[in-house]
Amino acid sequence: MLYRKIKIGSIVTAALFAFSCSDTNDSYQEPLPLAGVPDNFPHFVDSKTNPLSADGIALGRKLFFDKRLSGNNQVACATCHQQSLAFSDGFALTREGISGNALERNSPALINLAWADNGLFWDGGSNNLESQAFAPLAHADEMHQNLEELLEELNADASYPRMFEKAFGKAINQADIVKAIAQFERTLISGNSRYDKYVRKESGGSLDQNELKGLQLAEQFCFTCHAGPLMTDNLYHNNGIDDDFDDDTELMLKRGRARITGSSGDLGKFRTPTLRNVEKTGPYMHDGRFTTLQQVMEHYNSGILDSPTLDPLLKKNGKLGIALSEEEKTQLISFLKTLTDYEFLSSSRFSEL
Repeated sequence: MLYRKIKIGSIVTAALFAFSCSDTNDSYQEPLPLAGVPDNFPHFVDSKTNPLSADGIALGRKLFFDKRLSGNNQVACATCHQQSLAFSDGFALTREGISGNALERNSPALINLAWADNGLFWDGGSNNLESQAFAPLAHADEMHQNLEELLEELNADASYPRMFEKAFGKAINQADIVKAIAQFERTLISGNSRYDKYVRKESGGSLDQNELKGLQLAEQFCFTCHAGPLMTDNLYHNNGIDDDFDDDTELMLKRGRARITGSSGDLGKFRTPTLRNVEKTGPYMHDGRFTTLQQVMEHYNSGILDSPTLDPLLKKNGKLGIALSEEEKTQLISFLKTLTDYEFLSSSRFSEL
């Protein structure tokens, strides 16, 4: 059947089992260092309840591309998170899920999530990658899978029972499905763009004058929020794309971070996405309203809408936005394109087995 009834009780039970356990690591495997971390990146702190292992990563990689995780066996995690697009999907609001209905949020890119320590989804509605993975599995417009039926399908596979036994030392279960996916997602490290090579003074890291000028503009106007080597502060900001957050719908998605915190001070604030691979991750903003980087530049230049929670950086000296000339917009975009990590977009480490 196209539509499946999701047993919410089983999801909650699995989530509690997986993520409310003690800090004691009950895995029999030795933790595996995260491979491919650039020297200038923050130190990686592994999960105490789901430490990386070679077998766990391999299992998560297989599950990430497996369409059997959806109720109609037509949608995988990779359907909306495509490697060539930095694990985004190129749609403003995708209709690639099981129902064919447009989702209410733009599919975020999956980049350097090993350091995503302050909530996931655009409003921070999930605390970690493990709990996050349950949401699309259950969502009626995304994968809409009956998790008990999924266990039957995976157990019928020739390789999955053995892979789960190797990775977690036990039979296939709901909690370890999302643990494995989370392990694979933590390996999706992007830090080898031309800009990175420039910073590290490596071969292939030259920037032309236009790009260097764009870098100066980014340092002046962008890097406060798109901060550090991860190019995100992992915080939530109102960047002036709306000024009315009244929302009487069931999910209250217009409220942004306030939907989670209940604080009026968080109205219209959304998670800062990384600038890494930004050339490949459009359309932009939480609802994909801007198709091009040029439109994003124009928003910050002349499209800022004022509201009580607007980020102060966008309202200085009584003026809204960031004044940019046409030349400066071009220079800034030229720099942003140096953040494309072509190795990340094509590496066989992240592709389907």
